[in-house]
Amino acid sequence: MEIITSIASLRTRLKRESSIALVPTMGNLHQGHLSLVQIAQQQASCTVVSIFVNRLQFAPHEDFDRYPRTQTADCHLLEKLGVDIVFLPDEKTLYPTPQEFQLLLPAVADTLEGEFRPGFFRGVATVVLKLFNIVQPQLAVFGKKDYQQLYLMQKMVQQLNLPINIMAGETVRSEDGLALSSRNSYLSELEKQKASYLFRTLFQVKQKIEQDDHNFRLLEECAKCELAKQGWTVDYIALQQRETLLPANTGDTDLVILSAAWLGQTRLIDNLEISIPSHPESSE
Repeated sequence: MEIITSIASLRTRLKRESSIALVPTMGNLHQGHLSLVQIAQQQASCTVVSIFVNRLQFAPHEDFDRYPRTQTADCHLLEKLGVDIVFLPDEKTLYPTPQEFQLLLPAVADTLEGEFRPGFFRGVATVVLKLFNIVQPQLAVFGKKDYQQLYLMQKMVQQLNLPINIMAGETVRSEDGLALSSRNSYLSELEKQKASYLFRTLFQVKQKIEQDDHNFRLLEECAKCELAKQGWTVDYIALQQRETLLPANTGDTDLVILSAAWLGQTRLIDNLEISIPSHPESSE
């Protein structure tokens, strides 16, 4: 495994590769990240994992300074997995001057996560587009846990005509259902015991919909109340259309329920895809 820190060195190294897969990360790697790496390795002859904590996607009051940085442990995990290249740029490498050019994102980027973290997706899109330009991969892998991010990356590649295939990795969970996340390390031992309640609440909504309860707005409100009763502070629980990430309506069949909520001082996100069988009209 090679660890490369400069853009010029990475571009030179990648010239001899015929197929490249990129897995962008912010480090503090867990099994969820590693599952994305394994997808990449199955699809390309050279896998590049980038590790960079991107200041642009953090608001001033957020956790940029305390975000876990575990590069030595991360590189050890990636070496055991047989990764070809780890790209470890510092801030001056990716942002040698103030980043004045940024993308104008579609309106959906200002909903859900974008509503509660203004500018977040603009920062994500900026750094990912930079990484795409540097690495020139044929494939990039993102996790479904960050569902809205995955959706926007797919749309960005499509609308900017980038020759990159975006692949989605399933959310990896602990035995109790909690989605693996770097921010789980912020949780106290007591909070860790309560954290899986977010997944269980979403799963209950999924079950109710599959049992023909399609009062989506009421289901959202009931789920928020259930979490609040358990001591959570809810940012959103929203049933959306998978194709557009707009609010789901009765008759929609491909749904996703997305959530963000605070447990103590830790903000967790999760989602579940839901498929409703269509009922063809009976003919007389």
